[in-house]
Amino acid sequence: MKRFVAIVFLAFMTWACSESKTPVKHTFEVRNGEFFYDSLPTRIISGEMHYSRVPHQYWRHRMQMLKAMGLNTVATYVFWNIHEPEPGVWDFEGDKNIAGYIRIAGEEGLHVILRPGPYVCGEWEFGGYPWWLQNVAGMELRADNEPFLSHTKRYIERLYAEIGELQVTRGGPIVMVQVENEFGSYVAQRTDVPQERHRTYNAKIKRQLVEAGFDVAMFTSDGSWLFEGGSTPGALPTANGEDNVENLKAVVDKWHDGSGPYMVAEFYPGWLMHWAEPFPSVDASQVARKTEEYLRAGVSFNFFMAHGGTNFGFTSGANYDERHGIQPDLTSYDYDAPITEAGWTTPKFDSIRNVIQRYTESRIPRVPDPIAVIELPPIDLSRVADLLAVARRQQGQSAAQPMTFEQLGQGYGYVLYGCKFRHPAKGTLSVEGLRDYATVYVGDAPAGELNRYYNRYALDVDIPFDSSLELLVENMGRINYGAQITQNNKGIVSPVKLGESVVEGWTMYRMPMDTQPDFAVISPADIRPVAQAGDLAGRPLLYEGTFTLSEVGDTFFDMSSWGKGVVFVNGHNLGRYWSVGPQQTLYMPGVWLRRGENRIVVFEQTLPEVRTQIVSTKTPELRKLKNHS
Repeated sequence: MKRFVAIVFLAFMTWACSESKTPVKHTFEVRNGEFFYDSLPTRIISGEMHYSRVPHQYWRHRMQMLKAMGLNTVATYVFWNIHEPEPGVWDFEGDKNIAGYIRIAGEEGLHVILRPGPYVCGEWEFGGYPWWLQNVAGMELRADNEPFLSHTKRYIERLYAEIGELQVTRGGPIVMVQVENEFGSYVAQRTDVPQERHRTYNAKIKRQLVEAGFDVAMFTSDGSWLFEGGSTPGALPTANGEDNVENLKAVVDKWHDGSGPYMVAEFYPGWLMHWAEPFPSVDASQVARKTEEYLRAGVSFNFFMAHGGTNFGFTSGANYDERHGIQPDLTSYDYDAPITEAGWTTPKFDSIRNVIQRYTESRIPRVPDPIAVIELPPIDLSRVADLLAVARRQQGQSAAQPMTFEQLGQGYGYVLYGCKFRHPAKGTLSVEGLRDYATVYVGDAPAGELNRYYNRYALDVDIPFDSSLELLVENMGRINYGAQITQNNKGIVSPVKLGESVVEGWTMYRMPMDTQPDFAVISPADIRPVAQAGDLAGRPLLYEGTFTLSEVGDTFFDMSSWGKGVVFVNGHNLGRYWSVGPQQTLYMPGVWLRRGENRIVVFEQTLPEVRTQIVSTKTPELRKLKNHS
C-alpha cells in the first residue's frame, strides 16, 4: 500500500514540476475501476476549499496548508451568482478570479476538482443561482425548461472561456468536472415532477458542459441511496457522506458498469452552522479513523470542508425543512474543518496529516507559518447616522401592496417599507409574507421585531393620527437546499394586515448596502456626533469610526455586546453578526487593513442604546449561544 501511494505522490510531483515550464498535456482517466494520471494508478486525496470564501491574497497560503495536510487535490464549487451579478454582466476579478485560483493550485502541485453546478448548494445564497433569475419570464429553476437552460448554457460557456485552458487535457490542473450537484436529493423531494423530466434535465446539463469544451472526466455527487435520481450516463457516480465502504462499492458498481473507482465526494470532518443553533462538532479521532479506513480500502475522498473560510458580505444562504422552517447560515463558514476560518491548524488537521503520512513514503511538506494575528486598540466611533432618515431622502417606489426585493430590482441587503396613516389605528400587525427579518417602527419609535426564523409574524401596534408605520426588512439569505429553493423571493411577499384589514399604500426605499455606506454623501442633517445621539437609541443606526495602524494582521471584531447588523472595513463587508450566536466574532483578514488610517462602518439594527466603541480580539468565538425570545 505504501509503495502504491508513493507512486501516486511521485506522479503528482512530476506533474507539479512540469507546470513551472511550458504546459504539457497530461491524461487523467477513469478506467478499469481506477483513476489514472498519465497512466499511473492514482488515489484522489482531496479537500474542499472555495475561492470566494478566502481573500485571494491568502489563496497560496491555504493551498500550502492543504498540501501540508497530505492532500493532492483541491475541490471547489463555482458560484454563478458572484460571476454574473446582473444579466450579461460578468466579474472574474479579485476574490472572484477563479482562473487565478486554479493556476495557484497547479503551481502548488495540487490537482483541481471543479464543481460548477450550475446549482451548488454549499450554504451559499440561493445555492449559487443569481437572484435575478426569478425575474425571467417562464423560468423554472433546476428543470428541463428552455428559459432556464438558455441561461445555464450562457453561464457554462462563459465559465469555460475563463478556465477551459486549465484542464488537464491542456496541461492544467483540472482533472474532473461535476455534473449538477446532489440532484438525487432534489429528485426525491420533487415527486410532483415526472422522473423522465428530471433525467432529461440532468443529461442536458452534462451536454452543455461537453459542448462548451469541458473534456475531462465527469462525475455526479449524491447520497448513496439517491444515485437513481442523481446519476447520469457518462459520469462517475460518487457518494456523499458514505461511511460504509462495502455499501459504497456495491452502489457504485450497480450504477457504473459493475466497477469503481470508488470515491466519497463529500467526506464530512465537520458540519454546517446556523444562527441560533448550537455549533456542531465532529470528533478528531473519528475523522482520523475514517480517513485510514478509506485509505486502507483504496477509496478516494474529498474532505468537505478542508478549509471553510467565511461567507463575507451577504453570501450566506439558508437551509429549510418543514420542521424547522428557514435556518439562516452563519457568516463564519469555519465548518469545524481541519483548517480553521483564519487558516490555523487544529487537532483534526494533525490527526489527518499523521494518518496520511503513514500511507506514503514521501515526506509531506511542512506546515506553513500562520498569518500574523493582532489585537487592535478599542476603536472610537465618532459619528452616527439614522438609517430611517437616510432612506427617506431617497426616491422611493410606491405601490398599493408591498413589492418584493426582486420586483424592486434588488438582490440583497435591506428594504424600508413605509405606509402613512391619516387616521389613528390600533391592532395586531400581521406580516405572514415576511422574508426574513424586520424591525418595526411607528413614527420614529421602535415597536418590535418580526422574524421568520422564530415564526414571529405578528405584533400589536398603536399608530397615532397622521403617523407612519415602517418595516425595515432584511434578506437573511435565500434558501440553498431543498424543494423550497424555487420559492426564494425576499422582502414582503404577501399583503400586510392590521387586524382584519389589508394595509394599502406603501412606499419602498432600497438599501442594498452593496458598498460601504459613505458618510460623505449622507446629508449633514442626518449625521451627529456619537456623544449627541442618545435620543436615537433603538433606531437603526450607521456608525463610523477611523483607526490608525502601524502594523497589520488578521483579527476578529468582538460583536458579543452588539445586537444585529453588518460591519464594513475599508470598503469590505465582513458579513452579518447577530447576538443570538453561536457566532460572536467577525473575522477581519489582515490584507484588508492598511498601515495608516482605516475606516469602519457598523450598521446596527436593534440595540436599545448608542455605542461609542468597537473592540477586537485575537480569539474567535463561534460557540456561544444566547437566549433570544
